[in-house]
Amino acid sequence: MNEKKQILIIDDEPTALKVLRKILELEGYEVLEAANGEEGVELFHQNPCDLVITDMVMPIKDGLQTILDLREEIPDLPIIAVSGGGNISKERYLAVAGYLEDVITIAKPFSVVTITGAVKDLLQKNN
Repeated sequence: MNEKKQILIIDDEPTALKVLRKILELEGYEVLEAANGEEGVELFHQNPCDLVITDMVMPIKDGLQTILDLREEIPDLPIIAVSGGGNISKERYLAVAGYLEDVITIAKPFSVVTITGAVKDLLQKNN
C-alpha cells in the first residue's frame, strides 16, 4: 500500500471500536472513530475516508440513516454494515442494508479474516 487508506468506524460500543481499530491498524489502515451516526457523518465531512464501517443499531442516528446520509453526498462510498442485533434480529437490520449497492453486511461477532477480507474487497473494487 503506497498511500494509507483511511477508514471511519462508527459504533456506540467502545469495545467494538477498540477491537476494529486494532485489527485495521495492524493491516496498515489509518482509522478514525465515531460513537454514533451523527458524529460519524460530521467527522466524515471534516475527513473524507476511503471506507466506512458502521454499526446498524445506535442511539441518535442509526446505521441505516447514517449510510443514507453519507451516500447522499458520495453515492459510491464503500460501506460495511455490522450488527449484533437490537429490538429485532441482527439479520433483519443487515438485510435492509444489504439492499444498498456496495454495502457488505457482517453479523457480530465477526472474525478478523471476515472483516479484513471485506475491507480489502471493497477497497479494491472501488480503485
